[in-house]
Amino acid sequence: MATTTNTVHTGNHAPGAEKMYQDPNNTTNGDISRQMTHEEHSTAVAASKFGYGPLAHVNTSGSGRLAAFGGEFQPGLYKGVKDRKFANPAPLGLSAFALTTFVLSLINMSTRGVAEPNLVVGVAFGYGGLVQLLAGMWEMAVGNTFGATALSSYGGFWIAFAIILTPGGFAIEEAYTSEQAFYDAFGFFLMGWFIFTTILLICTLRSTIAFFTLFFTLDLAFLMLGIGYLQRNAENKPNPPVIKA
Repeated sequence: MATTTNTVHTGNHAPGAEKMYQDPNNTTNGDISRQMTHEEHSTAVAASKFGYGPLAHVNTSGSGRLAAFGGEFQPGLYKGVKDRKFANPAPLGLSAFALTTFVLSLINMSTRGVAEPNLVVGVAFGYGGLVQLLAGMWEMAVGNTFGATALSSYGGFWIAFAIILTPGGFAIEEAYTSEQAFYDAFGFFLMGWFIFTTILLICTLRSTIAFFTLFFTLDLAFLMLGIGYLQRNAENKPNPPVIKA
């Protein structure tokens, strides 16, 4: 009766990457016997139920499955990256979007008589735009396709929003022949983001209620803002009740 401690290496795995399986009954005979790897033992146990052939049932629902889009487009729990230390970038991106939206919402509500959106330009460029865009790129690095798409896109939205409203900088509003033409174009811009957010909202149907509610309210916000600029009041100005809604 003899046992050995030989290990079998397959490929160029890093040392210690394979877990060795040892027969608990220690019934192997001869000097040519060796320990089985964990993968070999799992395959052998599964195959023994239906014979060693194409009918062997082997679990491939774990790491062997290839997710669509090279990542996961369905939102879900954060999954760490093997062999790399990446933090979860989603809280940073969501915070950047939330704070910028909060400031703009106060101005849209004319809180304490403040109605000009000039202050939002700085926040939209620095936090809601740049920081959120970086968070989206980090989501791409950790393999979260949905997070990368959402955060990068909304980071781009805030940068574009800031470019449009930069006073005297890009002169986008002044390029239109009339103020009404600019309101119509800005309404088209907001309705485009409403359509994009609707697509993301559909992707959250299999997620949590809180996550679905977040995108549902954001979708309504873009819709109300777009309607407020396209369906103006009697003075041909953006409709305040609709925008405040």
